[in-house]
Amino acid sequence: MNIKKKYQGVVVPVVTPVTNEFTLDEGAVERIFNNLYANNVSPFFLGTTGESASLPNTLKQDYLQLAGKLKKEGTMLYAGISSNCFEESVEFAKRCFDAGVDAVAATLPSYYPLTEAQMKKYFESLAEQIKGPLIIYNIPATTHMSIPLEVIDELSYHEYIVGTKDSERGESRLNESTSLWGNRADFSHFLGWAAKSAHALLNGSDGLIPSTGNLHPGLYSRMMMAALDSDQEQVFRYQYHSDLLGDLYQSGRTLGESLWALKVLMQEYGLCEPVVMPPLQPLSKVEEVRLRRGLHELIEREGIQINRPLANV
Repeated sequence: MNIKKKYQGVVVPVVTPVTNEFTLDEGAVERIFNNLYANNVSPFFLGTTGESASLPNTLKQDYLQLAGKLKKEGTMLYAGISSNCFEESVEFAKRCFDAGVDAVAATLPSYYPLTEAQMKKYFESLAEQIKGPLIIYNIPATTHMSIPLEVIDELSYHEYIVGTKDSERGESRLNESTSLWGNRADFSHFLGWAAKSAHALLNGSDGLIPSTGNLHPGLYSRMMMAALDSDQEQVFRYQYHSDLLGDLYQSGRTLGESLWALKVLMQEYGLCEPVVMPPLQPLSKVEEVRLRRGLHELIEREGIQINRPLANV
């Protein structure tokens, strides 16, 4: 972070807590959001970690209305609007802004391969239709397409396109991104690759979007503060803890399996139940026990302090 920007800091891609009947668990949403706000980080709901592609529109609407009600004064709220249907994204974006969301994020539609010209036209058309702050979300792991940096840079001058969230792996891409936009007051770069959080913050990225922040948001807010203080030793200490926690639920698992595993760990702190939306499914009870044991062993061994959420903040 080189300069002060409107869109920056730690933004946690929130899970979608659901009941055994696959309805929104409103009490869990409140606990999760309160925990994020207590640790000075912003929520980003209905993204990849939030299983947005698997949610019915009614549940999305319920989540949106509750998130808007829970928003704290002086905080930022982000929402995902990705859909393979352009009109659905436009309509939901407008509902988001009406509910108090500050910026929306969209991936490319993920069914048809797109040319660079089609990618650019898609985001231009989306921005012109929603007429509000839009973040370009690049995640080849789910869309199976990479948005070239040249395309994002051209789009970055659009009046409604305010930033990018990049979850693509590649240090050269990350370095080029911070070089392009680190000193741009009107465009923000967020990294969605937790393993390079420290590198990003110390080299000009504006913020982080780490899924592990659902479990331990304070880790990333402290990492951010250490980076602002140019305390590299502390930044990399927090990166080490981030890597350990991330590996615990991600290593050896598919993306979908890791979302279930993350909810298992969150249940240990009273945040939500480990229920995932179909087609995702829970793993075995043996895996669940192994996860919980691994978390407590890791915390004890490394001295990681994860605060339990407050009921009300």
